[in-house]
Amino acid sequence: MVKLSVIVPFYNVQQYAPDTLRSLGANARDDFEFILVDDCSRDGTPEVLQRAERELPGAVLVRHEKNGGLATARNTGIDRARGEYLTFLDGDDWLAPGYYERLVAAIEGLGCDFLRTDHVQCTGRARAVHRVPHGRRDVLLDPRAAILPADRSTSVDYAYAWAGIYHRRLAERGLLHFTDGLRTAEDRPWIWRLHREAESFAVTGLLGVFYRRGVASSLTQIGDVRQLDFLRAFDQVIAETAADRDAAELLPKAVRTYCAIISHHLGSIERFEPPVARKLKSLSGAALRRMPQDVLTEALDSMDLERATKLRRLRRRPAPAGTAA
Repeated sequence: MVKLSVIVPFYNVQQYAPDTLRSLGANARDDFEFILVDDCSRDGTPEVLQRAERELPGAVLVRHEKNGGLATARNTGIDRARGEYLTFLDGDDWLAPGYYERLVAAIEGLGCDFLRTDHVQCTGRARAVHRVPHGRRDVLLDPRAAILPADRSTSVDYAYAWAGIYHRRLAERGLLHFTDGLRTAEDRPWIWRLHREAESFAVTGLLGVFYRRGVASSLTQIGDVRQLDFLRAFDQVIAETAADRDAAELLPKAVRTYCAIISHHLGSIERFEPPVARKLKSLSGAALRRMPQDVLTEALDSMDLERATKLRRLRRRPAPAGTAA
């Protein structure tokens, strides 16, 4: 049986894909497979991946005829995966040699549903270690209990799918798939669902994923309409949390996080194209009015004055006719 399936979507990353693939080669093992999903790239990425299919041990190349976005590409990989464990990597990031062997050993030693790891963020030549916001390390934990408190960063705010490893029983339960078509924030409903419905998880300080920031082709750097998918993603978080048995306890965290993300995007609204900036304001106002209003009022009361004032003003703003996400 394949021990580990690594799912790696690629889209127009010709410049970075060779580094990613070399690092996978430095992690190859006879019982590891690397599922390379070409999400209909239009640059030289397909040729790079064709070479990798021949040269990288364990490589499985899958091609999309139509670009579907990161969430859909990851789902393609999950559906093809045969491993006892699954993990993810983005096509412009890279790994330390031998990292996956240590990662598999860590989750096998703990016996949990999923394991979360720290990572190294790389911006140009700068390096910074980012930690999972949970203090207890290398012990079994209840995922649901790690969602709160509402007013502090917790494990659901550290949503990077590639910063961890997941037992295939989660895929069999329908907990590993992403919401098809989400172009950004696809990991937010995903991480909330894992924490609500998985039975066990753990956190370890193992470092080995190098996350590349500031890539020009990354959606985080592009101010077009695809960025607004964060609204759909958080609407899903709110709806699913509202239906949870512990909704009264968990909704304040979900609403406060949604408000913080809206505020973040409004704070850098100049990077959006003008029509998208206007749509961001109108859709954000509509999102605020859709939230449970008593929970929203409490969330705004707990935030700093500047952010709370902007969001209250947006909440009161009348919705333009015909506005839709």
